[in-house]
Amino acid sequence: MALDTHGGHDIDPNVLAVIPDVERVIDVSYHGESAWAKAFRINVIHTNGVEESYFMKVSVGHHGREALKGEFAATSAIFEITPDFCPKPIAWGTFKLHPDEHFYICKFYEFSEGVPEPASFCEKLARLHSSHTSPEGKFGFPCTTYNGDLPQDNTWFDSWEEFFGNGLRHILRVRQERAGPSDELDGLLPALFDKVIPRLLRPLETDGRKVIPSLVHGDLWCGNAAIIDEDTEEGIVFDPSSFWAHNEYELGNWRPERNRFTSLYFQTYHSHIPKSEPVEDYDDRNALYGLRFNLHAATLFPNHAEFLQMAVDEIRRLTEKFSAYTAKL
Repeated sequence: MALDTHGGHDIDPNVLAVIPDVERVIDVSYHGESAWAKAFRINVIHTNGVEESYFMKVSVGHHGREALKGEFAATSAIFEITPDFCPKPIAWGTFKLHPDEHFYICKFYEFSEGVPEPASFCEKLARLHSSHTSPEGKFGFPCTTYNGDLPQDNTWFDSWEEFFGNGLRHILRVRQERAGPSDELDGLLPALFDKVIPRLLRPLETDGRKVIPSLVHGDLWCGNAAIIDEDTEEGIVFDPSSFWAHNEYELGNWRPERNRFTSLYFQTYHSHIPKSEPVEDYDDRNALYGLRFNLHAATLFPNHAEFLQMAVDEIRRLTEKFSAYTAKL
């Protein structure tokens, strides 16, 4: 970011232009980073004398720009439905003085350690999922959203099975581009797409059943949820990778123990939204959704072989279980 004379602090004019009614910038401080973005805290005094803090994420390049565009669009969609469940999004854009650098700004929160308590957290999540406002009732999203630096294919589909299969094929292509082929994985994919996915997802949309698209956060692991009130353990979510989906897709990211959402979170969530029919397929559907998140991790961190192995092991289990399945024509 380039030095700006407004208050003498390190802030780009395009950033200052989108923060409303700034009288003076108090300071801009580094607030951490990931492999694909840096974070800053901006403290300002508004023209009404109120001091306010904003969170700013900065990324570079084309994918950095598109990722922040997607984050703003996804957070805005969540905020429109459940404004108490995510930070208020302010803006996204490109620096005036550094055109290859891009920013996303939202309200700043002080976080406490741990995951939000399940009752309020799951009620908010269920409320988000229950607002069936997808354009024309389709599965997808108006723009690309990113899981870290991994772009998702959010092309619109009428069928959840078709949307899920298309998105998963995209993730597999990106993983192979970044990490190279895996003979073990590749050998399992025909049965995954020809047997497992139709067997587990097609019943959701046949025999009079229908999946109504729900807006999902899309990357709801413990690192993207935080406590904002120590007394109540009230929480919010952030860094979404949203699209309209089967609501249970969200819970696939809770399956790995590393994500710290215990069985109590599943139970509390389903006290608001029951498991989809056929209920007897629930655990295997969750496993199918969960293996996609392991493939996300394998793509983001190709040097960590355990993520790919977890996905391979689950695919093998499911393909063996449903090897006799023959899709109805």
